[in-house]
Amino acid sequence: MVNKRKLKPKETTGVLGTVKGFRDIEASKRIAIRNIIENTFQLYNFQPVETPIIEYEKFVKSNNENDEAVGDIFKLQDKGKRKLALRYEFTFQLKRLAKNKKLPYRRYQIGPVFRDEPVKSGRFRQFIQCDADIVGSTIKDEAEILKIVSKIFNKLRITFTINVNNRKLLNEILEELRIKEKDKIKIIKEIDKLDKLPESEIKKNLKKYSTGLKKYNADKILSIFKKPEKYFKKYKAYSEIKKLREYCNIYNVKFNFSPFVARGLSYYNGTVFEIKAYVEKLKRIGISAAGGSYMVNGVQSTGISFGLDRLALLTKIDPTKKQILIISLNQDKKAISLAEKIRNLSIPCQIYYGKPGKALEYANSLKIPYVIFLGEQEVKKGKIKLRNMKTGKEKMVSEKELKII
Repeated sequence: MVNKRKLKPKETTGVLGTVKGFRDIEASKRIAIRNIIENTFQLYNFQPVETPIIEYEKFVKSNNENDEAVGDIFKLQDKGKRKLALRYEFTFQLKRLAKNKKLPYRRYQIGPVFRDEPVKSGRFRQFIQCDADIVGSTIKDEAEILKIVSKIFNKLRITFTINVNNRKLLNEILEELRIKEKDKIKIIKEIDKLDKLPESEIKKNLKKYSTGLKKYNADKILSIFKKPEKYFKKYKAYSEIKKLREYCNIYNVKFNFSPFVARGLSYYNGTVFEIKAYVEKLKRIGISAAGGSYMVNGVQSTGISFGLDRLALLTKIDPTKKQILIISLNQDKKAISLAEKIRNLSIPCQIYYGKPGKALEYANSLKIPYVIFLGEQEVKKGKIKLRNMKTGKEKMVSEKELKII
């Protein structure tokens, strides 16, 4: 029987279409970013791990079922009808990884995570996270994490701002306001949106939770979190912000105190931070990395997570800086020998067997910056004709001169 099901607009069939929220990606730039992040993690002696993409649904949810991100997990079921889920982040898996490890346990992981959420500009259902965490941490370790942030963003040549707050401070303020325990996390999540949504919208949402409060209302709550930093020095938990700044100064790292930064996940229990940068392609400021402190198996811990997809939109680094295409003009043996010598110099190299015109078109399509013409005359002279594809200029060089490209 012929399937007469009508396709919805934009729906695709067959093997050629990707599932909504998933992409095919040219990954050269992303690999360059990943290498910078991974090399930096290793410089600080974080050890790499790999964990399953699929876990038990109950384990994925952990004790955070009310968190927005947990509500967006991809749910699965195997042939045994076991309830499974795709990992939505890396932190929950630390419970298993850190068990019986000598502390502090320092691990990093880079890989895909998944969210079954609406697709919009700059957000996808599969994306790459780059996480580094320390199980058994102190405020001194938090300062080191922020140094890692600074080092990576500087290597990527991204202008950034680090915004820091403390969940203990947030709780202390809400206790002073006599906010009911059941409403605290809801109000914290609204306050966290102060720099993301119109204040009128946040105020409207806050009024849902402030019903029945005699002394304070939504306007009063917002007014407190808009006060200057000196106002917050009266709170006991501010001392942790002060100590963090002292150690960050040793690392030559600057941050802004932002009393409304909370992060969306409820497991944070101390310092929280967001790293923001202007995303030109999205025409707005976005969070490119974030993290904070939390408990793992009853042990105080801290960590940072970089969003590789967002960093790819931000960085200006050019992964094609060193690439060479050799055009073999009936000199295949010499071309193969030369290509291997170039690769031994850690310069990516490829041979094109064909007409020069087609070869140049090919080099332009891949944005290969240098082309070598290798013909009979070049072999006889012991020289190489090198073309700069950006300027169009050509010159005869020796093999040794390729080192400086």
